[in-house]
Amino acid sequence: MITENNIDKLAFRHALGNFATGITVMTATSPEGNRVGVTANSFNSVSLEPALILWSIEKTSSSFSVFETASHFAVNILAADQMHLSNHFAKRSDDKFAAIDFEEGRANTPLLKGCAATFQCERHAVIEGGDHWIIIGKVVAFNDEGKAPLLYHQGSYSLVMPLGRQNPTKESNTENNIDIAQSDNELNNYLYFLMIQAIRSYQADYQPKQLGTGLHTAEARILMSLKTEQNLTLETLSGQVNMPDHDLQDAINLLQNKGFISKQGADFSLQDAGKEMATTLWKIALDEQKHKFENFSDEEVTTFKRMLIDLINQH
Repeated sequence: MITENNIDKLAFRHALGNFATGITVMTATSPEGNRVGVTANSFNSVSLEPALILWSIEKTSSSFSVFETASHFAVNILAADQMHLSNHFAKRSDDKFAAIDFEEGRANTPLLKGCAATFQCERHAVIEGGDHWIIIGKVVAFNDEGKAPLLYHQGSYSLVMPLGRQNPTKESNTENNIDIAQSDNELNNYLYFLMIQAIRSYQADYQPKQLGTGLHTAEARILMSLKTEQNLTLETLSGQVNMPDHDLQDAINLLQNKGFISKQGADFSLQDAGKEMATTLWKIALDEQKHKFENFSDEEVTTFKRMLIDLINQH
C-alpha cells in the first residue's frame, strides 16, 4: 500500500490510468483574438441544473492565460478516428489551428469538426487545485453527433467495446454458451456480436497472464514491438502502440530504468533483460493463441487469419 508519505508521481499516474476516460480538446479565443487548444482527459460533469462541467489545466501551461480571460471555451470530445487531433493539440506549436478544420462558436471559440460531441461553455469559475487550475464552465450550447469516442486507458488509446452477453463466472459459462444450432436466434447470426464475445473470451484468459509479468499492456506492447523489429524510432513506436506522446515517453523512461531498452541516436532497441522479457511476453501470447485454436485445423486457422486481414483492410 502506497501512502501519502511516499507517493511516486509516475506510479500515481499509472494507478490513475486504470480509470478509463474519454479525450477532449479544450479550445478558447482571448479577447485579443489569440486561439488556444489543449488535449485534456480531466473533463467531467458537475451539475445538471444548472448545466455545469469542469476540467483542469496545469498551472505552468502557456495556454492558461487565454482560458482565464476568455469569456467562453469549448469542450471538443474526440471521436474514435481523431487520435491525430489528440496528439496534435498535446504538442507545442506557434499556430495549432493552421491546418485544422474548425468553425467558430460563441465568442469566436474554435469548434473542431467531426467530434463525437461539443459543448460551448461560459466560464463560470476558476478554482485552485494543487498544481492545476480547475475550470468550471456553464454549458450554453452543445452538439451531440453520437459517434464512438476515443478513449484513454492505462496510458494507451482505446475504443469502446460493448459488453453484450454476460458470462459472470466460468462455472456458469456452460449455461451461457452460444449454440450455433439455434439459427432462429438473430444474435447467433450477427457476426459483430460474435466477434465481440470472442474477444472478451480471449482477453479474460490472456490479459491476466500478460499483466502477471509486472508490466502494463502498453509497456508490453513496446517490448514485443522491439522484439519483432529492432531499432525503432519514437515516431514508429508511437504508431505501433497507439499511445499519446507523453505517455509513450513515460513508458520508455520506465523501461529504460528497468534496463529493458536503450537508445542510440534516434533508435530504441532491446537490452539483454528486455530481450528476455519480450521473449516471455511473446511466449505467453503464442501459448494462449495455441490453446484457443487447438481444436481448429491449420487450414481453418489460415482461413480465419485471411478473413481478419481482409476485414482490417476494408477500413
